[in-house]
Amino acid sequence: MASANPSSADMAPGWLDRATASHARAALLLVVAALVMFLPGFIGLAPMDRDEPRFAQASKQMMETGDYVDIRFQAEARHKKPVGIYWLQVGAVKAAEAVGVSEARAKIWVYRLPSLFGALAAVLLTYWAALAFVSRRNAALAALLFAATILIGVEARLAKTDAVIAATVIACMGAMARLVLDPARDGKREAAIFWTAMALGILVKGPITPMIPVFAGLALAARDRGAPWLKRLRPALGLLWCALIAAPWLVAILLKTKGQFLQDSVGQDMLGKVASGKEAHGAWPGTYFAVFWATAWPLAPFAALAAPFMARLRRDPAVFFLLAWIVPAWLVFEAVPTKLPHYVLPVYPAIAIGVALAFERGGLTLGALWRKAAFALLPAMALAIAAVAFVLCLRAGAGAGVLAAAALIGAAVVACAVVGWRQAAAGRWPQAMLGAAAAAALAYVLAYPFVMAGPGFAPYRLSPRLAEAAQAAAGTCRPEIVTISYREPSLVFLTRTDLAMTDAEGAARYVRAAACRVALVEKASEPRFLKELAGDPSVRLASRVGGVNLNGGKALDIGVYVRQGESR
Repeated sequence: MASANPSSADMAPGWLDRATASHARAALLLVVAALVMFLPGFIGLAPMDRDEPRFAQASKQMMETGDYVDIRFQAEARHKKPVGIYWLQVGAVKAAEAVGVSEARAKIWVYRLPSLFGALAAVLLTYWAALAFVSRRNAALAALLFAATILIGVEARLAKTDAVIAATVIACMGAMARLVLDPARDGKREAAIFWTAMALGILVKGPITPMIPVFAGLALAARDRGAPWLKRLRPALGLLWCALIAAPWLVAILLKTKGQFLQDSVGQDMLGKVASGKEAHGAWPGTYFAVFWATAWPLAPFAALAAPFMARLRRDPAVFFLLAWIVPAWLVFEAVPTKLPHYVLPVYPAIAIGVALAFERGGLTLGALWRKAAFALLPAMALAIAAVAFVLCLRAGAGAGVLAAAALIGAAVVACAVVGWRQAAAGRWPQAMLGAAAAAALAYVLAYPFVMAGPGFAPYRLSPRLAEAAQAAAGTCRPEIVTISYREPSLVFLTRTDLAMTDAEGAARYVRAAACRVALVEKASEPRFLKELAGDPSVRLASRVGGVNLNGGKALDIGVYVRQGESR
């Protein structure tokens, strides 16, 4: 919608102009770039406790029981979120089985596919939303910066709701922007996109998708003393459409649980997070601003430079819309005691679009000392990622080949970031953004395959190693398993739904009661466990598994005890 600043019209490399000469080309460029950033480590990354395996296990249990209405983790009702993400994960597993993926239900990466496609959709929708503000080329740059951020890359690799929710919010806000900034637009297509995305968002995570457009709409209405665009959004039909999509399951789950779902999801989960920090995730206001500089790298340094432009032109309709997208939601998230980094992900696309708008209108510069210092975060963060990754590989005892490859990739990460920094200093902002995106892509190759899915992270992959040790101890039978102390959801997902969790005495009785049973006994509980066994020769120590619990960082030494024989 906005026209390019003549002084910056020829600043982009020629290939970028050719690659964005049409929407199809721009979309292809973004899909390829996003996959380069999202796929490293996607398959090899172990289940990341605790939310991811809870979602995946609940989806697996839907397939085991054939109940696609109620949501369960083992015997426990999981009524914190609506059913949408579970249905998407079930669909992904069934599709994988249909194309011949072996043991698809046991592979965590299959459950991550909705998040991967949600992240890809979020990138493409950022491009689409940005077209309401900037030229096609700069819309592609905004989407590329968003795709490069650490946070969307993390969520693309986790089997949970947040990448999909980001896509629904961006779709809503992109449609809304077109109606607000273009009063002559009829809005039928935008209204259909808005309310469909809203309904899907409600079905995936309840109030988050509606919240951001509502807050933005209130800010716009306060500025304009009215909302002339609201009529073209067709709210009566839209709310009816939302009800048609979301209400059938909601009615079914309320009937099945006798209203307990509403009490758990709204009364305990949502309102509980508003009232106090839930699940040890409480933090002070300002936390999101503090972590933004890491979770939004490499977008964050560009955002710092665009901020004065956004503040100076805050009354401009396009700028005000982006601020209405960002500021009210951000303030609410800062005010809520429960804080997790991914909560603010849906506003990152607006920040990326703001950077593109500032560039297009000549608002990016490195003139002042504070600007130079802020933008130095681009190479500084790259250097930190490279150094930490190399040290982790070194401490894990990686071989010379792995260390050499890690050092080489780390050097390339820093080199690309430095190139981006130097291009910015020369005023060549598209080249700076491309350099930052290249640094991010290489950083993710280093961080995921080499570290989190590599030998450096082996001590933290306790659940996969315990599952393998339990099966090795049992031999050819599929063991029934009991665990003491170590009770992570990933262990349930990687073993079996009926994984038993008890104390030392209960574990001893359990493993003695039948053949083909395994007890996972943490060292501190072993004396009581062995005392209860009273030297029973049918139960023996098969192996030991040592490591660090990913949650809390506690070092554990777990004995794998087995009673062999054919299962009943």
